[in-house]
Amino acid sequence: MRKLATLLLKYFFQGIIIVSPLAITAWAAYSVFDFIDSSTRIPSLPRGVGFVIVISSLILIGWLGSTFLLWKLLINFFDNILERTPFLKFIYGSVKDVVESFMGEKKKFNKPVLVKIRINPEVYQIGFITQKNLSKLGFENKVAVYMPHSYAVSGMLVIVDKENVTPLDINPSDAMKMAVSGGVTGYDEEQATDIEIHENR
Repeated sequence: MRKLATLLLKYFFQGIIIVSPLAITAWAAYSVFDFIDSSTRIPSLPRGVGFVIVISSLILIGWLGSTFLLWKLLINFFDNILERTPFLKFIYGSVKDVVESFMGEKKKFNKPVLVKIRINPEVYQIGFITQKNLSKLGFENKVAVYMPHSYAVSGMLVIVDKENVTPLDINPSDAMKMAVSGGVTGYDEEQATDIEIHENR
């Protein structure tokens, strides 16, 4: 009876491991869909049409802004106005920089590094160089590094000496996945060497 209970408990946790990622992904996708659809729904149209309209409109705007010179000039015109308008320029500029950092043609988080955060014993944290030259701020031989938090959408900016930063020769997206997942994903385990951990006695 005890073995059966242990086996059932094992299968229970295994089921959670299998179902949880699927359930969370489905819930997140549904929440985004429901939010956009409810925010743009027209009473006379069936459910889901508002979501399709928004997605289609974004695709159309992106295509026009990337293809036609007139649209590019128009977008740049409003872009310049918003970036010079007090208060609005802070919000608009911040959101624009964040979006372009992840999705733009000139992605900002494309230089993964290891940052030494402790000397004895040595401890490192994965980060991304965002500014190589900080001389205007009075910091010589220092760089700005963004370090994402694990299991969160947040992170922090640190200013560190260049000598404490080691470039990582891996894909930036893999480095980001590794940092955000707490090291669970983003690294090819088949190519990893076994590490023996000895307890201090």
